[in-house]
Amino acid sequence: MGFIIEIIKVIILGVIEGITEWLPISSTGHLILVDEFIKLQVSQEFKNMFKVVIQLGAILAVVVIFFPKLWPFSRNKTAKQRRDTITLWLKVIVGCIPAGLVGVLFNDWVDEHLQTPVIVSAALIIYGVLFIIIEKRNENRTFRVNKFSQLSYPYAIAIGLFQVLSLIPGTSRSGATILGGMLLGVSRAVSAEFSFFMSIPIMFGASFIKLIKFGFSFTPVELIYLLTGMVVAFIVSIMAIKFLMNYIKRNDFKIFGYYRIILGFIVLAYFTFVS
Repeated sequence: MGFIIEIIKVIILGVIEGITEWLPISSTGHLILVDEFIKLQVSQEFKNMFKVVIQLGAILAVVVIFFPKLWPFSRNKTAKQRRDTITLWLKVIVGCIPAGLVGVLFNDWVDEHLQTPVIVSAALIIYGVLFIIIEKRNENRTFRVNKFSQLSYPYAIAIGLFQVLSLIPGTSRSGATILGGMLLGVSRAVSAEFSFFMSIPIMFGASFIKLIKFGFSFTPVELIYLLTGMVVAFIVSIMAIKFLMNYIKRNDFKIFGYYRIILGFIVLAYFTFVS
């Protein structure tokens, strides 16, 4: 019975990861709150690794959904389309360099000093306000970049610099990059897709580092938990990504801004007055 309860907890965590990783609402903000109510009966070391490596399931959803756009060697592509795909990957790699360097150097420091309810709440609220302000500004503006061929290397680097901000817990990686892209004049759709693509090397790298630190020394039960969480995150991520890409064809991001503000105050209030 205890094993079944723990599997249910893992499924819930996988669902939360699959939704919040791609919507710009911060997976950290949700997990820090959910962790107060759903506590896996595992070691702290495994839990820390689990919260990161479960993202591999989520990132595989990006690979599956966008595989035709991301795979440069398809027989259905012309020579130009293959070159364009390779160029896209080069821009993704360039965009990942800032966050990759800062993450390697300061990830442990961030985990030790910034993983606090106050920091998470502040990031949720601040970026929620910014989403609302920027989207209101965008109501009467036209985006300069509406397709990937217009996304230059300087744009890729600039968006990558915004991705560095996502190392602050509560910011949201997709939120920081989408917000940064729109500030630079990149359309919602291109900003969102480029954010998804940059997550591939970043999240694979982060998961690999966590696995190395953990040591691959899983018990059979821990392995079942991890694989279950990844599979659930994969399935839910496919639905979340498709929802977001359809949603932004007709809507802006203000609703996510309001949601972030509400969640930020909930997290702050809970850890101030309840926990």
